[in-house]
Amino acid sequence: MSKEIKEIKIPVSGKPFKNNVSYCVGTGRMGLALQKEYIDHLKIAQQSIHFQYIRGHGLFCDDVGIYRECEMDGETYPFYNFTYLDRIMDTYLENGIKPFLELGFMPEKLKTGDNTVFYWKGNVTPPISYEKWAELITVTLNHLIDRYGREEVITWPIEVWNEPNIAFWAGTMEEYFMLYDCSAEAVKKVDPRIQVGGPAICGVETEKWLRSFFEHCIENDSPLDFITRHCYTADQQTNRGHYIYHTLNDPSYMIKELKETRMIMADYPRVANMPLHITEFNSSYVPICPVHDMDFHAGYIARILSEAGEYADSYSYWTFSDVFEEMDVPKSVFHGGFGLISLNSIKKPTFYAFEFFSKAGKELLYRDEHLVVTKNEDRYVIIGWNYHDMKDCKQSSDETYVLLIPAIEKQAIALKKEVGGQHANPMQTWSNLGKPRSLNKEQLDILKASAEPLQTDAKLLEQDGIYRIELQIPCNHLCMLEILPVSDKTDTYLGYKQEEFYGM
Repeated sequence: MSKEIKEIKIPVSGKPFKNNVSYCVGTGRMGLALQKEYIDHLKIAQQSIHFQYIRGHGLFCDDVGIYRECEMDGETYPFYNFTYLDRIMDTYLENGIKPFLELGFMPEKLKTGDNTVFYWKGNVTPPISYEKWAELITVTLNHLIDRYGREEVITWPIEVWNEPNIAFWAGTMEEYFMLYDCSAEAVKKVDPRIQVGGPAICGVETEKWLRSFFEHCIENDSPLDFITRHCYTADQQTNRGHYIYHTLNDPSYMIKELKETRMIMADYPRVANMPLHITEFNSSYVPICPVHDMDFHAGYIARILSEAGEYADSYSYWTFSDVFEEMDVPKSVFHGGFGLISLNSIKKPTFYAFEFFSKAGKELLYRDEHLVVTKNEDRYVIIGWNYHDMKDCKQSSDETYVLLIPAIEKQAIALKKEVGGQHANPMQTWSNLGKPRSLNKEQLDILKASAEPLQTDAKLLEQDGIYRIELQIPCNHLCMLEILPVSDKTDTYLGYKQEEFYGM
């Protein structure tokens, strides 16, 4: 089923495309970087998307093992162990990605209570000593400077804690502000050029927390270089067996949240023009929601990526990998995990939303609810998507365009990659295989092959200064067209006639 065809005349020039898709990506707790499969997934992401920063939990949790205490002669002495931290940071930097450091959670020896989150029990209580907490921060940062160099480490942003407005902080709002001030001052003590920010809130009493945080920082002249928050578009929740299902708001819901955040910031001259970093975003906020694995999700997330950069300086997808353990060890290759890459290194459909936008041009020529047309000097990159509720997909319409694009050269090639349906949809193939819990080699090879997009190409010839391109985007499909100029050398092949072989 198709809607009315949209004929769009693309202008010769546009405006800068504010595309921050590859600025930062999320991970689970940092200790997962000690696992081989995690590193394999990071290499895959970096080969295709080239994220600049990575942000996750657990810097100070006991599985990384930084803060310890030793007793001798009746005295207690702090001891700082950087064995695992060094391995984690080496892994990041060797793969061309820098840490966006989150300060948390509370080490066992500094906790004031037993409140924890997740399967891996991150402690979320205030510190027993703010002085010891500040020293932990300064010693850690000075160690990183000694190992990696001051000019490198000052480029690593630092966020204070994670989601203090919900269950990830056992203290009050005022106690979070105390933690923030203590932490931010400790950071600036190491080097005033290191950028620090917060409040890293998510979803509950957003305006109250933002305004209270801004007012606190202004009244107390607290160090503050950027603002952080999280965005999820999930709505109603249903628990069923191994899974949690969510109905979803339209992806424009997140764009609305970003606009509202900027409007609140605008009321405070000190923060109005500060960078806004979305240090987590996704649809569902649980890692056992099947929507994360579906072809629907690629187009859904693409809609957010098409516009989020107008309001946010980064938007960190939570997460790049299904090597992740917030709600226990994953139960199967597809289990509703957050990752762009599933267990066994299989790319999910949403992986390609990020890959496609990472290739987008710097100039935005056209944008609507289903399409962006961008340009670099010598090529066009067109990204289209069509998400729709899975239950109603048979009644949905294709998005159909005729694009009239200013020609670059007399001849060009249109390279198309398509995700959805039978292509780059490995969850569907896994279902056809009977949803195996563990994969044998043959099944793994089948799934990896099924995760690749359909690639096609077509010749474009300039007519009256334009290329005419017909583009049809079926339900729950995502596509990218790259239009590249061609220098045709056919005449240099004497006697070659393709029609002799193919009747063309």
